[in-house]
Order: sequence, then structure tokens, then C-alpha cells
Amino acid sequence: MQASRLLSILMLLQSRGRMSAFALARELEVSVRTVYRDVDSLSAAGVPVYGDRGRSGGYQLREGWRTQLTGLTTGEARALLMTGLPGPAKALGLGEAAASAHLKLLAALPADWRSDAERVGARFHLDPVDWFRGAAPVDHLRVVAEGVWSERRLRMRYESWTSVSDRVVDPLGLVLKGGTWYLVARHRREPRTYRVAAIEQAQVLDERFVRPQRFDLAVFWDESTRRFEQGVYRDFATLRVSPVGLNRLRAFSPIVAQAADRTAGQADARGWRQVTVPIESVDHASREMLRLGDEAVVLEPSALREAVRRTVQQMLDSYETVQRGQRRQGNRA
Repeated sequence: MQASRLLSILMLLQSRGRMSAFALARELEVSVRTVYRDVDSLSAAGVPVYGDRGRSGGYQLREGWRTQLTGLTTGEARALLMTGLPGPAKALGLGEAAASAHLKLLAALPADWRSDAERVGARFHLDPVDWFRGAAPVDHLRVVAEGVWSERRLRMRYESWTSVSDRVVDPLGLVLKGGTWYLVARHRREPRTYRVAAIEQAQVLDERFVRPQRFDLAVFWDESTRRFEQGVYRDFATLRVSPVGLNRLRAFSPIVAQAADRTAGQADARGWRQVTVPIESVDHASREMLRLGDEAVVLEPSALREAVRRTVQQMLDSYETVQRGQRRQGNRA
């Protein structure tokens, strides 16, 4: 444990420069006293680490000194090579850079690890696009990424669900979810989410913006997607489902699947259970229930039950009309 911690302190000081004992302790999740002992051990081993007292003091390595020791374990090397799999990097215009970094990482590894690490690209492939879907067009992704990276404002024409509008935003980050790129950008002081495929025009401006110090892209994305998913469902429906129907219901969405499993009652002799699941609206749910076929029956609300019955009846009427027409044509022939 101490050897790993000493190496971590060395890498932190080499990559970040001067750090206080308190900052090192917080980063390594140890006590400040432990940091003092570890720094003494590094000095005793010949590492030129110096400490400055005072309010702006801290530990730092001698200027110009760097270690060639990476400290990578086999697992860490594999993980880094995993992040270099083609796909997102190519879409961002970093395909050649990723390939170059991949080669440099392989060259830096010990010879006995190299063949093992090279198997990553041959045995693992990342395909973020769901079945029966093509990747959404990302004509302006590289322009948007330039604005994100350089912290410069972005002028864009965006097609929302209701209209097309021109706006200037502060691009804070990009997220790839389910094969679709999303831009998180601040507009009128509030972070918002935009589909990159819906951006019709994009231009990076010379005007820079100040990135919010406390903004965390991963935290914002998790919270916003959770709010979106929960906000979509405004009502509940109670069904009786067969084992096949329950499996089909689980495929609707993770929220529906969790609700179905959580509320599933005792199975009867045929294996049917009563479940309660969230729905967006009666109109939307009536179409979704058709995916369950005869493996489910709507119990509540009555409006949904009636909507499903009405839709099925309309389908039967349509087929009956087609059959009558075919019979008449057959009789005339």
C-alpha cells in the first residue's frame, strides 16, 4: 500500500506541480501525518521533493526533474488501451491522434506486456448504436467540440421539437449516449441539453466565456436525465401480465422495468401477475400496450382500457373492410 501511495504522490506532483499536504491527503484519502511520512520516504529514496512553508506553500519536485516511471500495472494499461478504441475519437476528429497515442502507449510498455495489451483492439469492439438504428448525423460535431475545448461561445441555429431558433450559448461539454451526441451548454445562465444532430448551423465565436467553477458535467448529466425520465411519466396503469408479457414490459424502459418488478404480485396458476407501471399518457400508453399483444390485460385506468379496446376494434374493422373488398372482387371474377 505504501509503495503504491508513494508512486501516486510522485505522479501527482509531476502532473500538477506544487500541492499542499492537505490537498495530497484529500486526494489519497489518508491523514496529513501519513503524507508527511511518505514525503520523507521519497526524499530518503533520492527523489528531489521540496517543501515550502507558509500559506501558499506545499510540496513540489525540483524544476526540470521528471521520472520515467509510469507506474502502470497490467490492468491499468489494458484500461487505457480500452479508452482508445475507435469510434467517438474519430467522430470528434481525433482518430489519427488516438491511433498515435495508442502506438506510443504500446511502445512505453514493457516487452512482456506489449503482446497482452495489443490483444485489446483485436478482442474488444465498441458499438454504441442500438439495434436497428443508424448513427445520428453529426455534421457540426467538430465545430461544437472546438467551442467546448477552447471555451469560446457558440452561435448556432437549433431545431427543437417546436421551432427553429438562433441562439448564442456557452458550450460546457459533450455527451455520447446511446449512439447520439448531446451538447450541454449554458443559455441565459442555465445549463441546457441540445441534440447535436438538431444543430443546423454552428460557428465558434472569438468571444470567450468563464466556465462555472462548480459545474460538473457528469453530475449534471445524471441529474438531468433522471429528471427527464421521471418527468415523462405522469400517470400509472395496472395490468395483468403473463410471464411473456412481463418480459416484454421490461423492454419498455428501465423505469417501467423497475416498477413492474417492484409491484409484481403473486403469480396465479397460469403464471399471470398484477403489476403497476408508470405511463406517459393514455394516448401514448394505448399504443404501447399493443406491443404486449394478448399477453396482458389493462385493469386500470378505465380510460386506458377503453382506449386499447377502441384501437383493437378499429384494427379489426379495418381488416374486415379489406376482407369484404377482397370477397367482392372474387365474386365478380
